[in-house]
Amino acid sequence: MDLQERILGHFLESIEVKQRSAGDLVEYVHRAGDLMVESLLKEGKILSCGNGGSAGDAQHFSAELLNRFEKERPGLPAIAITTDSSTLTAIANDYDYNEIFSKQVSALGNDRDVLLAISTSGNSPNVITAIKAAHDRGMGVVALTGRDGGDIAAMLSDQDVEIRVPSERTARIQEVHLVVIHCLCDFIDTRLFGGDEA
Repeated sequence: MDLQERILGHFLESIEVKQRSAGDLVEYVHRAGDLMVESLLKEGKILSCGNGGSAGDAQHFSAELLNRFEKERPGLPAIAITTDSSTLTAIANDYDYNEIFSKQVSALGNDRDVLLAISTSGNSPNVITAIKAAHDRGMGVVALTGRDGGDIAAMLSDQDVEIRVPSERTARIQEVHLVVIHCLCDFIDTRLFGGDEA
């Protein structure tokens, strides 16, 4: 096996998926950005969740908003509900692992807020219950998915936005999710604080 060819193959496949995503997803990223900006302008916040690599993406997005992305600006209200090990283990132990995000959404969310729900398959049970809790609280949802969108795709309302990466492979989906997160951060900064200086 030629491992250099295998490495090159990862790069080429990633490029191909990103090119397809650029053609398919721009409109949906724009709509998701609008939903998030509207929330922030109403003094809402963005809660984010996911599992594994998607938990890392949720934390990455929250960190970019709370601290800064590429320009100096005030911090923006965002909470990654994947990070508090005491809360997560208490809920999983006392209730059910599938409720680790939904109980936090129910406690922290309101109708000015947005949930960023990340699942490469679209089938993560705890992300699905978080979306249900967000709907119960009147929140908008931005779902980052892949493959066929899974169960999440069928449960979203007209006010929600699904950004579905056109790939079957988890690694490629996660790579595009990161690009989307950076696009959303830039969109929010540009809408709220203006474009780059000429």
